[in-house]
Amino acid sequence: MGLKYDLTNGIISLVIGVAITKLTADEEEGPYDLSELLLSVAVASFFSGFFTSYFVGE
Repeated sequence: MGLKYDLTNGIISLVIGVAITKLTADEEEGPYDLSELLLSVAVASFFSGFFTSYFVGE
């Protein structure tokens, strides 16, 4: 496939991961703020979707 397809899969994974995390996360005090948690989930989800698509497509 192409880079556009890989980026699309990365963005879809990002949206799904952040949405599910936002819906299920506690707002209680903890070692991490919710925005930090969502940022880390966004980065991990994007790379997971992108590289899965990239390496499977070859």
